[in-house]
Amino acid sequence: MSDFNPEKLSVKYIPPATFFHPAEGRKYTLTHSDITAELFLSVGYMYDYDAIDKKMRDEVIAEWRKSLQNQHVLFGKAYVSGGEFNEYYSAVRFNIFLKEMNVALKGIIYGDRLFYAHYPDFLDAPIYIYYESIYPQFRQVVYYGTPRMYLHQIL
Repeated sequence: MSDFNPEKLSVKYIPPATFFHPAEGRKYTLTHSDITAELFLSVGYMYDYDAIDKKMRDEVIAEWRKSLQNQHVLFGKAYVSGGEFNEYYSAVRFNIFLKEMNVALKGIIYGDRLFYAHYPDFLDAPIYIYYESIYPQFRQVVYYGTPRMYLHQIL
């Protein structure tokens, strides 16, 4: 992936989701093609499990939630390892996710940019990504700024 190119992003809304509904519980599934460098974003009430490569598991999923302080948060997840990858390969996967997360988040935020016209408060909500792994050194939650930061980098 490395650089975000809006022309290589395809967005699909899974009915009954639209570009403005739902807000809370809105879910994103971002996948990509290593061959064409295309990004594929699905937006809906549910994750687009059919789009996920069950063997590679290189997707980024995210959803809008409310925090304990009643603040909106975009909470995402990247699957590093559940035991099917050894520690070395899990480290490689983790480092690739870290390197490419900025591009993935640009794809999610830019791909759903019309949503923010209806919910401008979400532009300043925090983004957290959970790196899921059986290896403790890769299992962590990382703060990635706000949607506004990503839109400013693109527009």
